[in-house]
Amino acid sequence: MKYETIEEKLQRLRDLKAQALQGGGPERIERQHKAGKLTARERLDLLLDKGSFRELDMFVTHRATRFGMDKRKYLGDGVVTGWGTIDGRLVFVYAQDFTVMGGSLGEAHARKIVKVLDLALQNGAPVIGINDSGGARIQEGVDALGGYGEIFYRNTIASGVIPQIAAIMGPCAGGAVYSPALMDFIFMVRGTSYMFITGPEVVKAVTHEEVTFEELGGADIHAEKSGVAHVVADSEADVLYLIRKLLRYLPQNNLEDPPYMDTGDDPLREDPELDTLVPTDPSKPYDVRDVIRRVVDNGEFFEIHETFAPNIVVGFARLGGYSVGIVANQPSVLAGVLDIDASEKAARFVRFCDAFNIPIVTFVDVPGFMPGTAQEHGGIIRAGAKLLYAYSEATVPKLTVVLRKAYGGAYDVMSSKHLRADINFAWPTAEIAVMGPEGAVKIVFRKEIAQAEDPQAKQDELVAQYRQEFAHPYIAAARGYIDDVIVPRSTRPRLINALHMLANKRVTHPPKKHGNIPL
Repeated sequence: MKYETIEEKLQRLRDLKAQALQGGGPERIERQHKAGKLTARERLDLLLDKGSFRELDMFVTHRATRFGMDKRKYLGDGVVTGWGTIDGRLVFVYAQDFTVMGGSLGEAHARKIVKVLDLALQNGAPVIGINDSGGARIQEGVDALGGYGEIFYRNTIASGVIPQIAAIMGPCAGGAVYSPALMDFIFMVRGTSYMFITGPEVVKAVTHEEVTFEELGGADIHAEKSGVAHVVADSEADVLYLIRKLLRYLPQNNLEDPPYMDTGDDPLREDPELDTLVPTDPSKPYDVRDVIRRVVDNGEFFEIHETFAPNIVVGFARLGGYSVGIVANQPSVLAGVLDIDASEKAARFVRFCDAFNIPIVTFVDVPGFMPGTAQEHGGIIRAGAKLLYAYSEATVPKLTVVLRKAYGGAYDVMSSKHLRADINFAWPTAEIAVMGPEGAVKIVFRKEIAQAEDPQAKQDELVAQYRQEFAHPYIAAARGYIDDVIVPRSTRPRLINALHMLANKRVTHPPKKHGNIPL
């Protein structure tokens, strides 16, 4: 009997690896490039530190034999999986390969992803999924559906334990959308990535609506309208760079603190521009991002959900080198009012920060909740309760700065002392009251105004009196609801000092299986 030599065995290994590296073959790779898309391996090369990727299951193939599948076997079965590092920190990855049967998911394909998710959970490291798939592999029937179910279950169990990030780099349709939806952040690429439950043809057949892929589930639609996408970029390279950048703010898992980074920005730095940045007239708008950038390290702010519910701003920054989550009302959009989308956007972000030990800094300038039948019928009560729940439940350090308006129930909702915020500051421009002076005067002094010789003059007089007596932070400070009224320029050093004080904060809640957030 003749045995293969070592060199022959090594050559066979090299041939098989070369075959696997070709994916669906040169023609399909060229087609992928012409569509403005990278291959799965090219994406991983950009995402991970150079030379750090270690592949798993390169030789896996599907087992299906129906509909000619026994003649269409590809090494790797349409998904590249393994681990590597980003900035030297361990991450687990999977990247679907559209050049292999359209990246469709079958049983073996799913098992590869499940293995990576299990390893990530066991080893306490983030997982990044790069999605580029036509969906379930029809030829494998219920085995493909079962594979999705196994992935969804892992996404759910890993939620709040390890960061999970999805990059949509092509189509993501049907049941495939629910794995990214269960993850923490979804990144999309303009022009080449799509997410929808049913495609344009099905929509036309059922509802008679004429709609394009882009109009139905393109990146900008999900970034602005649905809120499904958290970050959108113009190219795949930009998306992968932004994922690397996001991870610098996050811990490896829920048992670790976020990484400290020496930013070189003086923690005692004051900014005199803050003293005059916020107009004293509560009806005048300004961009709260200007406040944020002047307070955080080097003005660097990684915004999440930038174009969805823009009346509230959320994102990551650093204070004194420490990662923090920022939540801020945006007076330049709808006066910073809280509506359904803004409440849910902020609630999800607060819960993420709490799950991963990231302190929360809240900048408040809110006139209240959005009135109207559309909001009431759409469930503003339930949505507002989600934000109340998120802040109340959070046990990480919570710091609040009231910049200007804090009216009515929205004052409570925005990380007030009553929801157990740790340190609550106010600027001298803060107005904390049940409602704005104009509305309060019209209710309290309705008869007196109506009976006056000059109702408008009387109303203006009472508004000025109300503003003088109530529209300031000192009554709340006298009650201890505001810990200190600070000079705006000192906001940065005061917040950093408070973070240091709260470094060892411990909170114990009553034991329970889990709460019942008003979904």
